Amino acid sequence: MSVIGRFLYYLRSVLVVLALAGCGLYGVIASILCTLIGKQHLAQWITARCFYHVMKLMLGLDVKVVGEENLAKKPYIMIANHQSTLDIFMLGRIFPPGCTVTAKKSLKYVPFLGWFMALSGTYFLDRSKRQEAIDTLNKGLENVKKNKRALWVFPEGTRSYTSELTMLPFKKGAFHLAQQGKIPIVPVVVSNTSTLVSPKYGVFNRGCMIVRILKPISTENLTKDKIGEFAEKVRDQMVDTLKEIGYSPAINDTTLPPQAIEYAALQHDKKVNKKIKNEPVPSVSISNDVKPITKAHL
Repeated sequence: MSVIGRFLYYLRSVLVVLALAGCGLYGVIASILCTLIGKQHLAQWITARCFYHVMKLMLGLDVKVVGEENLAKKPYIMIANHQSTLDIFMLGRIFPPGCTVTAKKSLKYVPFLGWFMALSGTYFLDRSKRQEAIDTLNKGLENVKKNKRALWVFPEGTRSYTSELTMLPFKKGAFHLAQQGKIPIVPVVVSNTSTLVSPKYGVFNRGCMIVRILKPISTENLTKDKIGEFAEKVRDQMVDTLKEIGYSPAINDTTLPPQAIEYAALQHDKKVNKKIKNEPVPSVSISNDVKPITKAHL
């Protein structure tokens, strides 16, 4: 990586921390005000929009969304692949009003961001205390069903930071909730963001995240004994979609992970081969005036 590339990587990393702190503080104030007027359920949506606009301006990022019409009818549980700190930026773009997130309990104690999450009604999960986590999720399910809202879950359970077009194995909590409440799952697939940010390779580029919101998947006829199989099918569908979307388009001013470079070369080869295949083959005509070669010509 060049000196300028390294400088940009660290500069943008610092800007993300500042954006998270500033928007978190804004979220604390917004959550208090929303609660006072009986609109706590809108606090996360209001703050998410702030995250989106601030990070878009500071980092030169954008989000392209396909399938937003699939979010029209609540209640539902949204699930998405979990990759990096840019997930907050993506959330800010598509987060529907009245939606609430789940998060690991340790985030509750992060200054500003954690305070905002606690005040805005986030469902914190301590995975070391299984029954407590189940009770928390059941509370979230009750709220979603009763008030026709949405719950956002990252079924991978942690950020993957992967530079491959795949996802970690899914935890089944979201699927148990959906089955129990008979509410649909809405899969959200985000293009691989290692071309935009990757601590492993020192990547922090400007660019665009591609988000595809798939059609809601009914759980009306789903039984408990089929939840594992159902979760695998949903994951397979999301991974297939991720492979279609590929990597996030980036303006490479720091560096790129090698997997993304190989993928770009492969896609270029496919386009070239397709173009050659589709080009018409020139026809060759033989004139009737052409005479066969005889010994006299030799």
